[in-house]
Amino acid sequence: MISRYKLALIPWLLLLFIFASCQKDNSYEATLQDAETYQKCAKKLSDAIVYDIFSPPVASRVYAYSNIAAFETLAASEAFGLISLAGQITELTPCPEPIPDVNLHLASIHAFLTVGKALIFTEKNLGDFQDQLYQQLKDQGLSSGVRDASLEYGETVAAHILKWANQDMYKQTRTYPKYTISTEPYAWKPTPPDYMEGIEPHWNKIRTLILDSADQFVPTPPHTLTMDESSPFYAELKEVFDVGNELNDERTEIAKFWDCNPYVSHHKGHAMFATKKITPGGHWMGITAIACRQTNSGFETTVEAFTRTSIALFDAFISCWDEKWRSIVIRPETLINQYMDEDWKPLLQTPPFPEYTSGHSVISRAAAVTLTDFFGDDFYFEDITEEEFGLPMRTFNSFLEASEEAAISRLYGGIHYRMAIENGVAQGHNVGDFVVENLKTTQNNNELMTHR
Repeated sequence: MISRYKLALIPWLLLLFIFASCQKDNSYEATLQDAETYQKCAKKLSDAIVYDIFSPPVASRVYAYSNIAAFETLAASEAFGLISLAGQITELTPCPEPIPDVNLHLASIHAFLTVGKALIFTEKNLGDFQDQLYQQLKDQGLSSGVRDASLEYGETVAAHILKWANQDMYKQTRTYPKYTISTEPYAWKPTPPDYMEGIEPHWNKIRTLILDSADQFVPTPPHTLTMDESSPFYAELKEVFDVGNELNDERTEIAKFWDCNPYVSHHKGHAMFATKKITPGGHWMGITAIACRQTNSGFETTVEAFTRTSIALFDAFISCWDEKWRSIVIRPETLINQYMDEDWKPLLQTPPFPEYTSGHSVISRAAAVTLTDFFGDDFYFEDITEEEFGLPMRTFNSFLEASEEAAISRLYGGIHYRMAIENGVAQGHNVGDFVVENLKTTQNNNELMTHR
């Protein structure tokens, strides 16, 4: 016999069950509309880039195409107010129209992860994250019909973006000849401790996204390279030497904070090991993430910010590498060891490519100009991007201020002349301005903050 008390409970238990079921059925929508879901996807991609030790230019390619895939998925619907990049970005054509029952947030995530996995080497960690996310959505009530339609459309967009990406000359340049070391006394030469070959000498052949060409913004030529002690170049070489010998704690911290070397080798006796770190572009994608969180940006705005920043970084690397492998300027370490002090070492490990212009200066300024246009001037933020690599937070009053520090950090690190830093900043500013002026991503592009 069931007691009257228990019988009285049955209607309430049924109501509780129905309420719980309804809650479960709707909770997946909140997850998919949450910008943190996209932030987690972006962070997992950065982790994969670090793990696979992609060079800075190649990493920028992974970031750009993955974010463009997510953006184009959302732009397929007028509901979000985003404008397709087709017709704005070189050779990009419109994506296929959405299919019935598709959830565009899920489709954009799937497009992002699908493109990301296609462009990295080690897919497992990103794949595991993807599986866990999709299981979470299923547990929250995502129906198989909506799931299948969304993943199908995400796959369609990803295939469209990857087909376009495959035409950017990346695969062809993998077969091009390596740089042959020149005997010319002031041409770049590999540096210790590993004397690695030059990275991406043909990167200027990669198709640009917004820039008209790789050489659209050729910087001021470097000083005449000479060891004449009365020359401007010698004065700048001597400055690198002197600064390196007189580093204080603040300059040391700045140099290390912005090092962003994806592969730092360490040698002890006959043993060698390496430290993996985020790339310079990855650092600025991290700053983009911070800005989005600080402004409580929604899912669509977060995707938009990530896409604009990654496009600026992509084109900035092409512009910078075009100059690096045109002027092929020798690194300070080589000349200082040869003419001033054979035992002198820079604070930071010298990267394996020519000196002029400074990559950090170019790409940081391009990203900062883009972010300033998006989030505004005088944007105070706490940069915690490097904390996971053991470096303390630094604070900045604007993106441009952060880019200035990133640029001068290369002098403190002993790996760049002042001319490469200052002219690199100017070059990056030109790239950033051009991207801002020629990339329209929302209907109210001239008043970007009105919908944020």
